[in-house]
Amino acid sequence: MGKGIILAGNMIVDITYPIERYPGESELTTILGETERSTGGLVCNVITDLAKLDGSLPLQAVGLIGDDPEGDLVEKELGKWKNIDLSQVVRTGKSSVTIVMSSKENKKRTFFQYRGNNASFDESYIHWECMKGDIFHVGYLLLLDALDAEDEVYGTKMARLLKHAQEHGLKTSIDVVTETGNRFSKVVPPALRFTDYCVINESEAQEITGVLLRDEEDRLYPEHMKEALVRMKEMGVALWAVIHCPEGGFGLDEEENYVEVPSLRLPKGYIKGSVGAGDAFCAGVLYGAEMNYELRDAVRLGICTAAASLSEVNAVDGVGTIKEVMKLEMDLSG
Repeated sequence: MGKGIILAGNMIVDITYPIERYPGESELTTILGETERSTGGLVCNVITDLAKLDGSLPLQAVGLIGDDPEGDLVEKELGKWKNIDLSQVVRTGKSSVTIVMSSKENKKRTFFQYRGNNASFDESYIHWECMKGDIFHVGYLLLLDALDAEDEVYGTKMARLLKHAQEHGLKTSIDVVTETGNRFSKVVPPALRFTDYCVINESEAQEITGVLLRDEEDRLYPEHMKEALVRMKEMGVALWAVIHCPEGGFGLDEEENYVEVPSLRLPKGYIKGSVGAGDAFCAGVLYGAEMNYELRDAVRLGICTAAASLSEVNAVDGVGTIKEVMKLEMDLSG
């Protein structure tokens, strides 16, 4: 395989509503301005961030977009980047759409997801002979119905897909969507057995490993991070297990070296939106993996890329070149 990163899975259009606060059930809230339509989902967010970080890095998108205006938007936006190969993107059916409620009060966002054609994305849409790269990043687990389905041999169809990717000489990487419910223990562990890089947030890591990382009062337990990372490795992650959260990034590398990098100290008013910050962090870590960084340096890049993402409302506008995002480390470090 040649140099580059393949991004496969969810391709979504985000429709973001800026609201005063998120209401309780049967309560009213105020929409504060115009809605914004932008590309979203793992493929669109991570591939765009990578293209902005390094315009010379070969990138390939694999997934489904609709034969509709939302599909037109995705094709137009990703088509702006000369290093993004869209030849493996299929247009069919209705696009996947996420309604994002972005609260001014606490900067948190709440998602309402319409699966659309993403629900049917599976290995039949992946032509291994056409894959151009050496890292295959796929997700989100728990948001790809066909790949989350059971498999008699591998546990899930996603696990089978990752096994086949490794058999074709690709290093594998996964990300998971945050949701409530009990599906984590059923869907994620089978995939971890065939995963080289796993980059997830603290809530997802807690659900997967059973290790307490954040309690109901929103208190973080950084002293438990290494235990959760070790558990992820025991479940099968071969190279890098990484957890990110607003407070920082934590990781365990292929030699079991533990790293911990605090988040940047962002000034009041800096954060305009948090949509896509996790994907931005992941883009930085994946870039580091592709370029043979030490894990600590890859996590540092992830921290800075996420901080850049937070400076704009949508998922990707805030990200710049590697030089630009790493400058934030000097400007905003605590």
